[in-house]
Parts: sequence; structure tokens; C-alpha cells
Amino acid sequence: MNADEKRIALGSAIRKRREEQGLSQQKLALMIGSSKSHIWRIESGRVSVGIDDLGRIADALDVCVSKLISF
Repeated sequence: MNADEKRIALGSAIRKRREEQGLSQQKLALMIGSSKSHIWRIESGRVSVGIDDLGRIADALDVCVSKLISF
């Protein structure tokens, strides 16, 4: 799996977990101190997720980072 595929897989995992919890991109962004557009870019695989953001996202989604990156 190359870097682009990993970004897309991670973004999909984040989107799936967010939707399972009934959260909008805006709500998740507010929870982690980010913007809706940044969440969209992460979920669409357009940007790499920094370790700090990944940790905040995992905390907000009540999931371990390892669950998000288990692709």
C-alpha cells in the first residue's frame, strides 16, 4: 500500500467512525479545534494527518489510534 492509499484508507476509517457516531464534519472539527475543511481534506485523503491531529481525532471519536490505522 503506497502513501496515497494509506491516506485514503485512514480518511475513510475516520469518516466511517464519525458517521457511526452521528457527528458532522463541523462538530468533529469543533471537538478537535480545527476547521470543517481540514476534516474534509483528511477524510478525502488529500492531506496527511499529523500525529497530534490523529490523536485528537481518535480521542474525539472514542477510539484508539491503532483502530484507525489498522488497514
